[in-house]
Amino acid sequence: MEYSYDRVNPEAVLDTVQQLERRIDARFRNRGLRKVVGELAGVVDEVKESTRAVRGRRAWLASLSRFGIILVILVAFSVMVLAVRSAAMDAPDSGLEWLPVLESGVNDLVFAAIAIWFLYSVPERLQRQRLLTLLHRLRSLAHIVDMHQLTKDPERLRETFRSTTESIDMELTTKEQLEHYLDYCSELLSLIGKTAALCAEESRDPIVLDTVSTIETLTVSLERKIWQKIAVLNADRGNDPAA
Repeated sequence: MEYSYDRVNPEAVLDTVQQLERRIDARFRNRGLRKVVGELAGVVDEVKESTRAVRGRRAWLASLSRFGIILVILVAFSVMVLAVRSAAMDAPDSGLEWLPVLESGVNDLVFAAIAIWFLYSVPERLQRQRLLTLLHRLRSLAHIVDMHQLTKDPERLRETFRSTTESIDMELTTKEQLEHYLDYCSELLSLIGKTAALCAEESRDPIVLDTVSTIETLTVSLERKIWQKIAVLNADRGNDPAA
């Protein structure tokens, strides 16, 4: 399958997510992290189907809104012409008597401008709610991944570590297992950011773009925490004479 390189392709993201799911399943079959990847695959599929449906719906909505804008302009122009003609025929004697006419004209222009802005933004605003719902799910998934790696501390694999009755068993007994687990968490966070970027491919709504940017910043920040743990793990391995 050939992919375009001028935009984020949902098929490529979905293929990568599914491949990561198989890799995690092969090494950590019964871990909850695999279920998180499966959930992300579902979100990617929803984004793909949603953007495809929105693309067709937005096309006719855009045409309809443009027709409405033209109609508003024609009505506003007609009203202004009739108002000017009526004022010219009545010909007020003083300048003060022209104030109501001017006020009415300004109000008509303001209402016409509001109507034009509303009609112009209809396609984007209808798309916004669906995309924000998907982005909210992605933000939640990012925090869930962070919860999975939160207790995976390299210190627990040191010989000097002494557990307590409240210590959580991370069920990873070797440095190799822990490194693979943390690496999968990092990849998963990166794919969450790529899925968020998919939502920006079909939208220019500033609220959607700002939310996408926030999620990308969040995933990068969480990845940085994971790579700090991997760096500590590699440092411990380098200091291990048996390594």
